[in-house]
Amino acid sequence: MRLEEVEVFVEAIKAGSLAGAARRLSMSAMAASRCLNNLEAELGVRLVHRTTRSLSPTSDGAVFLPHAQALLEDKTNALADLFPDGTHLTGRLRITASAAFGRKIIAPMLPDFMRQHPALQVDLLATDEQVDIVARGIDVALRIAPLRDNRLVAHRLCDNPRDLCASAEYLAANGYPKTLSDLATHSCLTTSDTTHWTFDESGQRSKQKVSGRFSANSIEAIFEACLGGMGIANLSRWYVEPALAQGQLERIVLEDAQPEALAVWAVYPTSRLIPVKVRKFVEALEARLAINPLTP
Repeated sequence: MRLEEVEVFVEAIKAGSLAGAARRLSMSAMAASRCLNNLEAELGVRLVHRTTRSLSPTSDGAVFLPHAQALLEDKTNALADLFPDGTHLTGRLRITASAAFGRKIIAPMLPDFMRQHPALQVDLLATDEQVDIVARGIDVALRIAPLRDNRLVAHRLCDNPRDLCASAEYLAANGYPKTLSDLATHSCLTTSDTTHWTFDESGQRSKQKVSGRFSANSIEAIFEACLGGMGIANLSRWYVEPALAQGQLERIVLEDAQPEALAVWAVYPTSRLIPVKVRKFVEALEARLAINPLTP
């Protein structure tokens, strides 16, 4: 039994199609189909139901699936034991992060990481949409938000403080908010469907209703709107600090509250086994954050 064929079967079940498995494994759909046919022929059973649009396990496939996953995990463990320093990382590492965090933090660290692991392929999905990492076959997601899916396993990487900011043009025209309640009268630049911002008010968590003429599903779009004088933004300090240092924006410090600090999390789809390639990437990211922390 070839592990390549077993991997095609496992990825096909995850993706719900052979085409999806082929994309994840960087092989042609024909090669993936051949692997699955060979595995079924060797086992003497039909492992999947296939239609033109979907793929699902047969009863025999459902029985075989956990054993197939265990075989792949055994391979990963064997390589980890043989190469405990992670110098033999292979395959494809799938990462997702917000567009801004992916561009400013993840992308700059990847060249050194990939030079250290020349046999490893990396696929970075940078998007402000919260993707289903299980359905998309993501190995690790970097998230800066409260975690809502209890099925996922998360590892806290570092603090993520935030700042209120606006352009000098906006503040000159609309005044400087001094207290939390003042925000109700200002144009606030929010992510789509956001109605409240969360604050730390004398050690207590509180929410302030906010609204404005502009909202977006992209932090980068909100930042540009803030630069353009369209309102007040509530942004991660690592993102907005250069603009504050250069005088492009002004930091707004309220007398009675400050934006609630979030955290950066590495989120995994399962706790059964964290692959070595994922552990080594997260370790490299933590090392980068230790040298250049997100809190200036």
